[in-house]
Amino acid sequence: MTRVDFYQLSRDPVDVTVVKLAGKAMQAGMRLAVVAADEGLRERLGEALWAAGGFLANGAADGPHAARQPITISDTCKPVNEAQILILADGTWREEATALERVMLLFGEEATDAARNLWRELAPREDIDNRIFKQTPEGGWREGR
Repeated sequence: MTRVDFYQLSRDPVDVTVVKLAGKAMQAGMRLAVVAADEGLRERLGEALWAAGGFLANGAADGPHAARQPITISDTCKPVNEAQILILADGTWREEATALERVMLLFGEEATDAARNLWRELAPREDIDNRIFKQTPEGGWREGR
């Protein structure tokens, strides 16, 4: 079963959110893959991860030594670093994401309707465990409905 966490971005932009989630994954000893179709977004995410306090080592999934990277950034869901967690940073669902244990779908207010439709589509599936997380005013996350 794949756990799919929907993260509604209401306070922090996507790069800040990816850094927060990546930090938690690294603290838990998990490997991570971050996916975005847009090359510019992938570059910004990589820079934000490196600039994070203590920096979060990462590299392009098609780059040298990608298999050794704790965090890879790509336009596909293939976890070349044997990631257990996948962040869909661009808010676009990819069915191949279900090959991983946990998927985090990040979406902004403009994509709320699309996220709701995806939730309804995935909810009846026995291979998916959907959850929704909303940001608190303090910047943390809480599971909600």
